[in-house]
Amino acid sequence: MSPLGPHPSLCDIHDLMNLAEQVRAGNIRAVSRLISLLEDHPGGREALRLLNSTSRGTRVIGVTGYPGAGKSTVVNCLVNFYRRQGLKVGVLAVDISSSVTGGALLGDRIRMQEHTLDHGVYIRSMATRGHHGGLAQATGDAALVLEAAGYDVILIETIGVGQNEVDIVDVAHIVVAVVAPGLGDEIQAMKAGLLEVAHIIVVNKGDLPDADNTLRDLREWCPNVLRTVATTGEGISELAAAMTVYQQSRDVGHIGEARNC
Repeated sequence: MSPLGPHPSLCDIHDLMNLAEQVRAGNIRAVSRLISLLEDHPGGREALRLLNSTSRGTRVIGVTGYPGAGKSTVVNCLVNFYRRQGLKVGVLAVDISSSVTGGALLGDRIRMQEHTLDHGVYIRSMATRGHHGGLAQATGDAALVLEAAGYDVILIETIGVGQNEVDIVDVAHIVVAVVAPGLGDEIQAMKAGLLEVAHIIVVNKGDLPDADNTLRDLREWCPNVLRTVATTGEGISELAAAMTVYQQSRDVGHIGEARNC
């Protein structure tokens, strides 16, 4: 059966070559099918190899943070920002697995419904299926598929942040950690994890009373701390600019000037 079918049991090399060609052409159905194969079928790895993709300069941005900090809203704002620039955007949203189906809970796709009809945006929820590290096992490969399909920016939203959830560092070019004001003692507990993974820290919900204290506290640890109010879009352009500066520093080899916090 062709890997484009709903339940592939055998991946013929010609089918895989056809699938890879359709991915390179930007066919959304082929992109989804290949990511599904990478999650569930050994033929996915062969199709990925057949893509033989060279780097297209795609920017891969990891967004992490504790639940309730507003990272999904920040991601949604970044999608809007990059689409206004005419860029093609892919979103890989890692969810906890459903206890019934083992699949992703699809919360992020529900929250990003405004992009459903935009053919320049691809959103995929991926279930962890017991994989530790903050990502699904196939997330890195899925990013390669989106790059091969011509996406300019790939946003990867992880489950959370912590010392044991640092896989995003190996996948993303830039890691943004989203926090919220008023976490109190939790800020102290999360600092070690943030310093492990974040290039930029975003204090979202920056209109709340405790925002200034949180900004000041975190800037003692990291120079790259920004304020956003994602529900209104405030601070998103500044965040995008800061990520561009980091990327440029990284590209010219000045990693020492743009290291993690």
